[in-house]
Amino acid sequence: MNVAQIMTALEQKHPGENEYLQAVREVLTSVEEVYNRHPEFEAARIAERIVEPDRIFTFKVPWIDDRGTVRVNIGYRVQFNNALGPYKGGLRFHSSVNLSILKFLGFEQIFKNALTTLPMGGAKGGSDFSPRGKSDREVMRFCQAFMTELWRYIGPETDVPAGDIGVGGREIGYLYGMYRKLARENTGVLTGKGMTYGGSLVRPEATGFGAVYFVRQMLESRGDTLSGKVVGLSGFGNVAWGAALKATELGARVVTISGPDGYIHDPAGLDAEKIACMLELRASNDDVVAPYADRFPGATFVEGRRPWEVPMDIAMPCATQNELDADDAACLIAGGVQYVAEVSNMGCTPGAIDRLIAARIPYGPGKAVNAGGVATSGLEMTQNAMKLNWPREEVDARLHQIMSSIHAACVGYGTEPDGYVNYMKGANIAGFMKVARSMVEQGVI
Repeated sequence: MNVAQIMTALEQKHPGENEYLQAVREVLTSVEEVYNRHPEFEAARIAERIVEPDRIFTFKVPWIDDRGTVRVNIGYRVQFNNALGPYKGGLRFHSSVNLSILKFLGFEQIFKNALTTLPMGGAKGGSDFSPRGKSDREVMRFCQAFMTELWRYIGPETDVPAGDIGVGGREIGYLYGMYRKLARENTGVLTGKGMTYGGSLVRPEATGFGAVYFVRQMLESRGDTLSGKVVGLSGFGNVAWGAALKATELGARVVTISGPDGYIHDPAGLDAEKIACMLELRASNDDVVAPYADRFPGATFVEGRRPWEVPMDIAMPCATQNELDADDAACLIAGGVQYVAEVSNMGCTPGAIDRLIAARIPYGPGKAVNAGGVATSGLEMTQNAMKLNWPREEVDARLHQIMSSIHAACVGYGTEPDGYVNYMKGANIAGFMKVARSMVEQGVI
């Protein structure tokens, strides 16, 4: 495999799809050396095949708002690779959604799902529709229109979507209700469902919980502990909420959250009331964190900036892609950061990753750190297939075991001669090798 040649060809075929090209370059660069030791991979052109989606569905979504006006959005589903099992990946409803972002997310999902060891392929989908500011009835009508187009291409053994940014329990409920009506069946075709109709306990918290479990493994592998550590989070939605909840429970002190308007610095750390406030802020439709500082004395709101200038032991970006750049990484290093773990997908830019690795800061990539969400979705699929629900303790124990196995795989493939664990390399190789071997064994299809 020649990464430069593959990337040149991709850039010509997919010009301007920067997020997708960034994700592909990171994985191929990480696995190039190992890949070239396997002539069977090159003979089957695994690299050239794995970087292109199996198929992409694009469709218009017309719906009617509360004023009776017809609105039109664009819907997508990128079914990337199903060598390991049914396509699996979330739906994102946000004004920023475009094909490049969904292809990057779907590509990352292949290897994230492989790391869980559960039988799931990689996919992603969504729309440029934003639920923010819309009434429940408007969201319902949009979700029903969206599913009217999507339902033919998904199924419990074909493609199992889940939630993502802009798609929570409310949206999953509306989507599932329409799927059930159209398909005339009750199956586990969506995950993140409500507990009254097939959902799994721990699923709302799973991405954040799993991330903290992974970070705890990172610390324990170096003889360290979460107790007393200062943690900085970005974001204030469901993922950041879960991370704040579990980190605080395990003895860390979470001192930052953030939104589009800026960040909150709370030196005293978040407690149960403050963590609950995060959900209230998210539900307010204002999409801002500034009111937190008005409510809790001692907290400071910093407008228009990111939290990485605050001294912290552990940085956990939880918001969106490329939210932590090279300058932010330099600030973190100068502030004494000891660990960085992406909870968002591709939360660090390539420049930031280079700086962190050069400084020998343990850096956990999103495909490993945030895999707890899709892992618990996989557990929901299993429960649906078995027609039962596991208790919270059992789901949480299985999540903990999966995150431990992912950490072990990263260490196994990513430990360098000087003892430094390159988690990015380890995660990429571990996930890639599993998918590549399956593709070779199944032939050129």
